[in-house]
Amino acid sequence: MEEAPAGYRDPSGRHGGLMLPARPEPIAFDAAATALIVVDMQNAYATKGGYLDLAGFDVSETGPVIAQIARAVAAARAAGIRVVWFQNGWDPDYVEAGGPGSPNWHKSNALKTMRRRPEMNQQLLAKGTWDYALVDALTPEPGEIVLGKTRYSGFFNTPLDSMLRARGIRTLVFTGIATNVCVESTLRDGFFLEYFGIVLADATHQAGPPSLQAGALLNIETFFGWVSDVASFEAALAHAEPRATAAE
Repeated sequence: MEEAPAGYRDPSGRHGGLMLPARPEPIAFDAAATALIVVDMQNAYATKGGYLDLAGFDVSETGPVIAQIARAVAAARAAGIRVVWFQNGWDPDYVEAGGPGSPNWHKSNALKTMRRRPEMNQQLLAKGTWDYALVDALTPEPGEIVLGKTRYSGFFNTPLDSMLRARGIRTLVFTGIATNVCVESTLRDGFFLEYFGIVLADATHQAGPPSLQAGALLNIETFFGWVSDVASFEAALAHAEPRATAAE
């Protein structure tokens, strides 16, 4: 097991933490106190014909990201790390999205797209639709946590915090779409709740030009967390003792 450099401690407070190469510095973590967070890997965000594509965002490079997330999920499962899946969206009538009195109504590109194209109403990010569903290549296993969310952050109006604390989770490893929106929003809220947040950069993708990916990652590593990659995550977990994930 790689030893932590002087000055670094396992953030879970336990002994025997694993070391993950990261920016701005390596971070120690305990597999037993870690969860892998898969953010919004839905057709809406990763597939041609989904919401982001229809709203004018480039989704042509999400294929490699999906493959990297699959690698991270496989490594987490092998190490007994809890996997948490998020799906972003609302009820078919969009009551949960908020009306004109909500800033979400004004800023959501999905809602704006449907106002421009009424024929798309009740199709984009509506629960039960193809758009809302996770991509076929990424499938939760029984016992893994799957949570819906109605805003960018996975902590807002969801039971995520209590579910993580009940399982002794202190470190969150993030993958998914979009780095500069829901990934960063959830990691920021986790930071305020005393979670250690790590982003696997090559298992995330931005909404917008590549400069937003670079900016989001720089912002995270400077102020809110750490940035690593899937290969480093796999290598770190190679030192972990395999364990069974507790059943729900």
